[in-house]
Amino acid sequence: MHKKNMTVLAVDDDMINLKLLRSMLMKTGNVAEVVEAKNGSDAIGILKARNDIDLILLDIIMPVMGGIEMLKVVRADENLRQLPIIVLTTDETKKSEALEFGANEFLMKPIRNDDLMKKIASVMV
Repeated sequence: MHKKNMTVLAVDDDMINLKLLRSMLMKTGNVAEVVEAKNGSDAIGILKARNDIDLILLDIIMPVMGGIEMLKVVRADENLRQLPIIVLTTDETKKSEALEFGANEFLMKPIRNDDLMKKIASVMV
């Protein structure tokens, strides 16, 4: 992980997963803030309101707006399309679809801290 004081947007409808991500990210010393959203729609609102998000950790299966739909919106937006996105899911079959629509990396749940850190390091160059 190269950038210090990153702001990460964690998008997941499961509060336990969000707490786990927050805990892992804050332990790195490189993350200044973890912003949480419970679905893609809320996350898009956050992205439009803030310009300090450095990385998105995105669940695929969520109510209101799922991860694939959010990927499409982010990649179609000129101001957001450069943001690195790591997709986190329990559904292995979603990998090719997530990558096709612009995910930078893919990580299967349950997430292990060292795997997450390696993926983040690979997209934050």
